[in-house]
Amino acid sequence: MKLRHTRRISLAALLACGAVTLLVGGALATEDRPFRLGDQEYVSQEAFGRLRRCATPEVDPDTAAGIDAFVRDELARHPAPEVFSRVVNVYVHVIHDGTRGKLTDAQVSSQLAVLNTAYAGAGLTFKLAATDRTKNATWFTMAPGTTAEAQAKSALRRGGKGDLNLYTANPSGGLLGWATFPWDYASQPSSDGVVVLYTSLPGGSAVPYDEGDTATHEVGHWAGLYHTFQGGCTSPGDSVSDTNYESSPAYGCPTGRDSCTTKSGKDPITNFMDYSDDSCMNRFSSGQVTRLQNMLTTYR
Repeated sequence: MKLRHTRRISLAALLACGAVTLLVGGALATEDRPFRLGDQEYVSQEAFGRLRRCATPEVDPDTAAGIDAFVRDELARHPAPEVFSRVVNVYVHVIHDGTRGKLTDAQVSSQLAVLNTAYAGAGLTFKLAATDRTKNATWFTMAPGTTAEAQAKSALRRGGKGDLNLYTANPSGGLLGWATFPWDYASQPSSDGVVVLYTSLPGGSAVPYDEGDTATHEVGHWAGLYHTFQGGCTSPGDSVSDTNYESSPAYGCPTGRDSCTTKSGKDPITNFMDYSDDSCMNRFSSGQVTRLQNMLTTYR
C-alpha cells in the first residue's frame, strides 16, 4: 500500500482526477488554470510539465535497442536470481542555501519509507547509509549538465555503482528532478545518482508533487526504466510489454485517458514512470519490475 499524507489534496485530484500527461489533469490544463510551484508561476500545470518536469533524457531507439541486446547477452551468461532481493545503500546529500532546503532527518526518513513502499514488490530495500548537509547557494540551484552539478557530485558522491546517491536541491528551470541511467555509470561514475527538488519530499510544499514520488520516479530511471510515454505510440515504446502505449505524459490523474487509440488499453496514468500527480501514482508493472531487476543485475 502506498504511503499517503492527508495534509493536502491537490485541486486536480479533487476535480475527478482530470486529464493530461506527465503530472496534471487534462481538464485543468486545457482550461489554462495558473499553476504555481515554489516562487514560479506557469500558465497551467501542463505548461509546467512541458518545460521538462523530469530532465532525464529520452533514449533514442537505436541506443535503446543496443542496450536491450547487451542486457540479453549478459543475462544469458549471468542470469538474474530467481528470487531477487537487494539492499540499496542510500547516501542523501542535503544541499541548502542557508535558509531554504535544510531538510530534517525525519523528512529524509519519510522519503526512504516512500521508496521502500514503492519498490517492495521489486525486491529492493533502501537503507540509509549516511546523510550530509552542505551550504552552497550555487549548487542549491544546479541544473542538469552544468558546472554546478558536476562540482556538487564530484565533492559529495559516495559509494559504488550499486549505491544510490540522492541529492536534494532547488533546481533551476522549474525542474522536479533528474537521474542517470545504470549504463552511464561505467563512463561517468562521478555523475551517477538522482537529484530531486527538496520540496517534493513527503509533506513538502511542491503540491501536487509533495508525497515523495519524484524520487520514486527518478530512482526508476536510475534502475533502468524509461518514461511510460517514451516513443509515443510507436513500438517499442518504453521497452516494456505490459505498459500500454501513451503518446505524451499525463498530468493530474486523467482517468480513462487514451492517447494511442490505435493501440490496446488506456494510458498507464497510475504508473510511477508517468507524469501524473503523486496522489495518482501507485504502481510499477510486472514487466517494469523484471526490467529493472535485469538492469540492476547487469549494470549495478
